[in-house]
Amino acid sequence: MKVAVICEFSGTVRDAFIKQGHDAVSFDILPTESQGPHVQCDILDLSFNSWKEFELAICHPPCTHLAVSGARWFKEKSKEQEEALNFVRYLMLLPIPKMCIENPVSIISGRIRQPDQTIQPWQFGHGETKKTCLWLKNLSKLKPSNIVEGRESRVHKCSPGPERWKERSRFYEGIADAMAEQWG
Repeated sequence: MKVAVICEFSGTVRDAFIKQGHDAVSFDILPTESQGPHVQCDILDLSFNSWKEFELAICHPPCTHLAVSGARWFKEKSKEQEEALNFVRYLMLLPIPKMCIENPVSIISGRIRQPDQTIQPWQFGHGETKKTCLWLKNLSKLKPSNIVEGRESRVHKCSPGPERWKERSRFYEGIADAMAEQWG
């Protein structure tokens, strides 16, 4: 299966699908952190029809202006929020038959539509909490693959600094593996 992983610099989801034998490529404005098929670009610069070659897309739109964890700044960034929501709408319209859009609890739920599923990392082998919403198109809900003890909020406790955003947005390998195994 040809898989597009949109807004992914880590290669985590891309590599999980490759391990399962799929033709997966990641797209991001940042360079990839791991070797593998990656297109460094602004996806809005690509032709809308160029996405037709893909059968599945896993999308991670940036949550900076969407996540409710930043609600105290919402009043100051309405323009950025509208741009972020328009980007999500664009992703939802891509001509790809199967799609998952992933984001933490966010304004997508109230401004576009409710998620089809919410998951937690501890359901997929990571002893942490980070409620994650999935908006699905022609995909079944993810089944927990490895429920573990421990409910640490590592992401919430990330130290301040220039790389904090990167660590907070890093996707969980166990969830990526479940996606590749169940949807691939």
